Amino acid sequence: MLIIVGAGAAGLAAAITAARRGIEVLVLEQNDRPGKKILVSGNGRCNIANRYPDPLRFHSTHPELVKKALQGYDAQRVLAFLGSLGIETEEEEEGKLFPMGRQAASVVKLLTRECQRLGVKLVTGCQVTEIRQEEREFALESSRGTYRCRQLLLTTGSPAAPQLGGSNAGMLFAQSLGHRLIPPRPALVALESDARWTQRVAGVKLPSRISLLVSGALVTEREGDLLFTDYGVSGLAVLDLSREASLRLADWEPCELSIDLMPHWSKERLDKRLSDRIDTERNLPLDLWLEGVFHRKLVPIILEISRIRIQGEKDLTRKTIRQLVYTIKHLKLPIEKTRDFRYAEVATGGIDLAEINPERMESRKIPGLYFAGEILDVDGDRGGFNFHWAWSSGIRVGNAVRK
Repeated sequence: MLIIVGAGAAGLAAAITAARRGIEVLVLEQNDRPGKKILVSGNGRCNIANRYPDPLRFHSTHPELVKKALQGYDAQRVLAFLGSLGIETEEEEEGKLFPMGRQAASVVKLLTRECQRLGVKLVTGCQVTEIRQEEREFALESSRGTYRCRQLLLTTGSPAAPQLGGSNAGMLFAQSLGHRLIPPRPALVALESDARWTQRVAGVKLPSRISLLVSGALVTEREGDLLFTDYGVSGLAVLDLSREASLRLADWEPCELSIDLMPHWSKERLDKRLSDRIDTERNLPLDLWLEGVFHRKLVPIILEISRIRIQGEKDLTRKTIRQLVYTIKHLKLPIEKTRDFRYAEVATGGIDLAEINPERMESRKIPGLYFAGEILDVDGDRGGFNFHWAWSSGIRVGNAVRK
């Protein structure tokens, strides 16, 4: 028998694949129903995979092992698995794949229906409290009794989204069995700042280019939506660089964002446009003059950071125009921390891949012990990559377990 702890995407993919090979499968899930994280993915629309799962879109302490684990598991293979369940997909921007019905609930229904058809036993509301290795067996103590097996798969995820059941329990079980744990950190998460001015522009959303500066040096940059909030910043561009910020902040390195509020305008073009807008006869108040270009909430922030105190547009000079342009293209925001795991889509860290056979997802230390999904030290970019890792690593286990 194969026992799987965790009925998320990876666990259900492994259960179905193993059961199709005639293996008896028991799945233990702590929540009252399977696939709880699947249900909220993509705001319920379920960004189920990505058409282009390049290994560079996945992150780990051992990227070369991620590449090995992904070999042979491209988008077509994952889509073939989903298609065998009755899930048809459509592609949106950046290769994002969604179920045609755009309903995560239907994805969970089709997964669980296939489990039922194959005779997979699914026990919900089952909290595993201890895992021991006894001779050639694993003994699992749980709220529903003791279970024993010769093959065990841990797909318990990460601490991200604890309100949906996310925790590091499975990581700690693996650690107790002798595996190395790389400490998890929040990723794909908003960032917090002590700068109070963000509270004054909370709710403003705009396209931007954001650079992450660590100790003043550029580390990475992303382009996309930026949302100012009362605690700091969010939005797609922020989520995309949050992994790097999270790791740097964990090492107590000073982090700062440099925000380009007009990424599609060069400094020269913006300088000329602002200069050409000056009408000395009209002489609008400077804040109102800038409202012709920016959201009204941003205007006082730009003026304050630029340290411009003139009253009207007729008083603008070459120097003040350049000050405005610099602030608009390099708005600085210190970052103190990420939001906590409750607001993180995924987590960095997990069980060290160096101790896992990437072709079988089996422990190199304990035969019969397997891992799949987010419990491992692998996290993907936004856009369906984390689902791709869950499906592909789960299918690998389902094909690797012994009859």
